Amino acid sequence: MSKSIVLVSGGMDSLVCAGIAHEEGHELHFLHMDYGQKTSRRERKSFDDIADFYHVPQKHRKVIDMNFLRQIGGSSLTDESITVKNYAGDSDVIPDSYVPFRNTIILSLAVSWAEAMTANTLYIGANHEDSPGYPDCRPSYYEAFNKVIKEGTKAADIKVLTPVIHMKKKDIVLKGKELEVPFELSWSCYKSSSKACGKCDSCALRLRGFKEAGMIDPIDYL
Repeated sequence: MSKSIVLVSGGMDSLVCAGIAHEEGHELHFLHMDYGQKTSRRERKSFDDIADFYHVPQKHRKVIDMNFLRQIGGSSLTDESITVKNYAGDSDVIPDSYVPFRNTIILSLAVSWAEAMTANTLYIGANHEDSPGYPDCRPSYYEAFNKVIKEGTKAADIKVLTPVIHMKKKDIVLKGKELEVPFELSWSCYKSSSKACGKCDSCALRLRGFKEAGMIDPIDYL
């Protein structure tokens, strides 16, 4: 059985990626990053709950502290001086919820772990079609990063997989339904850790996806 690392933020995209990796029969290893985001504790709970659901043993779970991104700032997710904005509609403009170079740092750490324990696939729930302008959710970015892995690692066969990158949120919801993933355990809100705000970019896109899929989102909203 091949080893795979799934980057599990706690959100629904990474949850569906976990469901896909599970369906494909990989030995699952879950990786979570605490980068000082405003809902970090709630996201960590979702990570643990999802890992429990898929029976991922503790020795196959890793949480890495990336709180240094709070020191860098520049994002409404990590900087207390920047308010998380309400969703303002689809746009190619990079929003202030973008965390500078976050995915590159996350992927670098994930590849390091993959090399150390001889895993050759990494699953990440990057989503381009419904993402509000994030540069590190573009398909071309992951093509380039896979070239970096090939050039910069001893184990040159490691590859980052992005199974939901071209999907609309509706299709991600439907895929999750097909795989019977526990959407009720996931968390997407950028603002709140008790009940989801329903208004930030992440909540709005999630709610739209469930609505277009003809399903009710099982998490609580304000």
